[in-house]
Amino acid sequence: MSELTVAEATESIYASLRADNADIDTHIAALKAALTREGIKQAVFDPTKLAQNNRSGRKLMQAYFRQRGVTVKFSDQ
Repeated sequence: MSELTVAEATESIYASLRADNADIDTHIAALKAALTREGIKQAVFDPTKLAQNNRSGRKLMQAYFRQRGVTVKFSDQ
């Protein structure tokens, strides 16, 4: 498998979220690797592309990703 960019990894996470979190842990690991390669400290997501675009949904996503070593920020914050 070729190495993904942060943008590609982020898009695969959006697709996974639309598919009821299918393979989400694999996509998070790919995002974490891409962030490390590119020297970026946190992933930025567009909240309008999320299934649960409310405070509770965003906090749940941040907590889940944080447990897997990825800091999440949303573009509207």
